[in-house]
Amino acid sequence: MELKKINPDINPQLGISLQACLLQIVGYRNLIADVEKLRREPYDSDNSQHEEMLLKLWKFLKPNTPLASRISKQWCEIGFQGDDPKTDFRGMGLLGLYNLQYFAERDATAAQQVLSDSLHPKCSKFSKTEWEQKRMDKAIGYSFAIVGINITDLAYNLLVSGALKTHFYNVAPEAPTLSHFQQTFCYLMHEFHKFWIEEDPMDIMEFNRVREKFRKRIVKQLQNPEMALCPHFAASEGLINI
Repeated sequence: MELKKINPDINPQLGISLQACLLQIVGYRNLIADVEKLRREPYDSDNSQHEEMLLKLWKFLKPNTPLASRISKQWCEIGFQGDDPKTDFRGMGLLGLYNLQYFAERDATAAQQVLSDSLHPKCSKFSKTEWEQKRMDKAIGYSFAIVGINITDLAYNLLVSGALKTHFYNVAPEAPTLSHFQQTFCYLMHEFHKFWIEEDPMDIMEFNRVREKFRKRIVKQLQNPEMALCPHFAASEGLINI
């Protein structure tokens, strides 16, 4: 304002607005750095903090079912590929675990419902009439945790490409934080789940097609400068039940 010789007395709101905009811009860059740091950190089974987060994920998703042992086929029940989830985090590092745990902890009811639907899609909230109208006779499920890691990848790429600027600038009054990113992940997870059921794929091999169609829909929505994917999220709020 000094360089442009702008008199703050003439428009006192200008300085306040400019400061807020700069906080958002710098905050977005810092958020990318924070997210990238988590993505680059591999899961380490010798790290007690990593192990604790993983065990909490099980507890939040399956509160009434004890985990028999750390290495167990039970992990497949929440959508991991084998008896040790650490191998599934390779693509997104700790970021995938952080997001899954955030969803499972902050909105346990929704996360448990999505998990249940992914295992038993015909038991989802669609009524029998809706199933018949949509001709969803096959009702193909998916692996909850693996899809969560994949949706983490989607959220990460939307962030790094700048596509999420529209959303964050509209929902974060100041600098967007990691919590904003995780809240956005929860929204994307919830929306992808509904999208998957509506698409009614022939089999799991259609996952990439459905995922790409979903990505294009989100990107198109974000091209609207007024768009906020989950407008009920604000900087000082926790995750509200989706």
